Order: sequence, then C-alpha cells, then structure tokens
Amino acid sequence: MKITPITQLEEAHYELLLDADPSKKLVDDYTQRGHVFALTDSETVGIMVLIPTRPDTLELVNIAVREDSRGKGYAQKLIAFAFEFAKEQGIKTMEVGTGSTGYEQLHLYQKCGFRMTWIDRDFFVRHYDEEIIDNGIVLNDMVRLSIDL
Repeated sequence: MKITPITQLEEAHYELLLDADPSKKLVDDYTQRGHVFALTDSETVGIMVLIPTRPDTLELVNIAVREDSRGKGYAQKLIAFAFEFAKEQGIKTMEVGTGSTGYEQLHLYQKCGFRMTWIDRDFFVRHYDEEIIDNGIVLNDMVRLSIDL
C-alpha cells in the first residue's frame, strides 16, 4: 500500500469522495483548493482531502475507504499520513468535521487523537439541498474536532 498525491480526479476517486460527501459541487470546490491523496494497492482503496483553513491550520475535509476494505486500519493510515504531511508543512493544528450521527467516524477520529471542540448546529441543513439520513437519523449538526500537532 502506498499513499500518493492526486492531481487529476478519476471516476474511482469520485465514487469514494461522494460516498463520504454527497455534494459533487462541494467535493469539486474543496478538491480544487486542497491536497488530495489516494491510498492504493493495485487500485484505489482510500482517499482523503486536506485544505488549509486558517494560519497554521489544516482541515481534513473528506476521507473515505472502499466499503470492502473498511475495518483494516486504512483510514488510520491515511490520518497518520495527514499528520506527517501537516507537520512537514509547518501546520500546528489539524481539524475535522463530521456528522453528529456518525458514531463510527467520531470513534475513528477520537482514536487518532482528535478531541471535540464545538458543534456547528444545522451545518448540513445550511449546506446541502437534500436532507441526509445517517444511521437512520436526519443529519443536521456537524461535530468539529481538532488536534494540536
């Protein structure tokens, strides 16, 4: 397995990115502004997007692993790579936001050292045209987490 930068998105990349974020408009926006990395073996297994937000801060805005490859530590491997990449760039803080109903995602981020910082109430209502159902619940709020590197 290797992690490499992606400069041109392909269909396999979009499938993963849109699995984590259903808005192609938002995906197109932040992939243009950010750093995209793919975890590959013989094919793409995972992908993540990092964008600079404030001075010394980088946000993990999208991370996805192919469904048949989940539970094997690939997301943790991508996050560990993101931490190293950020440190090399002189970044002091990494942030991530996830849906308040995504307990698996919250568990992953906390296992990697992120701590909850605040809740962005009605984030998904404001930024998405259609309601998102996550774990059988209408998704409204985003939980924001961060880690000092």
